[in-house]
Amino acid sequence: MLDGLDDIDWARLGHAYGAADDVPDQLRALGSFDPAVRDEALGELYTTVFHQGGRFEASAYAVPFLLDLLADPATPDPAAVLGLLSALAVGFDEGVLPDGFPVAAHRRAAEGGRELLAAKPPPWTGADESAKEYVEYAYVESLDRSDQARLWAYVELSVYDAVRAAVPLLRTLLKHPDPGVRTGAAYTLAWFPEEAAGSVSALAAAIDATREPGVEVAPGEVATMLVASGLLGAAPDERWLADPRPVVRWAAAIGRARVLGATADQATVEALLSWAANPPDGAVVPPADGVAPPEGAADPSGDAVMAPGPGGWVPFLDGDLGGYAGLALRQLGARHTDRAFDALLDRLPVVSGERSLTVLGAALRIAFPDGPAPNGTPVAALTPRQRRLAEVLGRSTEPWLIDGQEFGNVSMLVGEYGLPGSRVAMLGYLARLP
Repeated sequence: MLDGLDDIDWARLGHAYGAADDVPDQLRALGSFDPAVRDEALGELYTTVFHQGGRFEASAYAVPFLLDLLADPATPDPAAVLGLLSALAVGFDEGVLPDGFPVAAHRRAAEGGRELLAAKPPPWTGADESAKEYVEYAYVESLDRSDQARLWAYVELSVYDAVRAAVPLLRTLLKHPDPGVRTGAAYTLAWFPEEAAGSVSALAAAIDATREPGVEVAPGEVATMLVASGLLGAAPDERWLADPRPVVRWAAAIGRARVLGATADQATVEALLSWAANPPDGAVVPPADGVAPPEGAADPSGDAVMAPGPGGWVPFLDGDLGGYAGLALRQLGARHTDRAFDALLDRLPVVSGERSLTVLGAALRIAFPDGPAPNGTPVAALTPRQRRLAEVLGRSTEPWLIDGQEFGNVSMLVGEYGLPGSRVAMLGYLARLP
């Protein structure tokens, strides 16, 4: 395992903090039987080769060794390795949902990036951190914006293609004994539309296997496979809309909306609207081993967040099922826009943090179809939808907060659309109505 790891000149490769010569030890540590050692290594890799969603030159070189670990039956925690691989492939999935990974656009954006990367100097190395020179960043900053975009697009595409090479392995992992690995494999397959034909068949077989007598599979696992199928262009059968498990019905609606779009049946439409407005009670799926969901798996706002655990986790959008439904509403077409907007405004007052950003972003796109309002737009000049959204934000506290504190990202998002960036300012703005 990890053959050839020391044959790579890691010091000449860069990650988020410079030379990547620390990566080999981190990769080896993922095979440790000491959970503390593995956790520390995984945390380091999430801050070096995957930093705040970014990928780097060293990231693509790390992928084959992560795949070695994933394929080795002796690896203690393959689900954790798979989680890192899926993150490396696409970054944060909120950027590509609800439509899926736009690989053709990424390939176009990366044209010319290979040559720019080849011209990059190696990162600074040395023992004296006080003398550290950020030669890589100086090179990147010397490029104009279009070349910077091409360079980073190529880096990210290289990592994506390195993970794509594992699609055959991922299909076999749909039969892995660990439900967390099976769920992670289905989730990761969803991002490779160029491999859709074989992956859809593998997912269909895995889904059918869950219906066999005596087979017990957690609802979150079934839901993940259904959503993955939809993202790859195969609409889940309408029979899943009548499944007794709420999360499976949610997944069927998500997958069908992705494929059928404006031609989606009314049952799919109603399911999405319901989930976007008010996810049902009991939507939290406990882990397959019966362990209670961890504290915080569902907050008082009622957000349907899958409890992390073997087989109980729906990875898409970090388990924010209501938020995903809200994003998917736009796939239903213009004739459902009014009801979609109503559903989002019903949800907005009771969400906070990252989930607030998801719901608010979807509502803003509907309220401002032509883009942001010019700065200084009087409240009386807002359209009825824009005014309704402003009124909800004015009378609601939760959307502005994260962990009880003001959430700057929400303020920035609202401000980008020409509206006041705080609740107090919004109330003052609304008070100017004649």
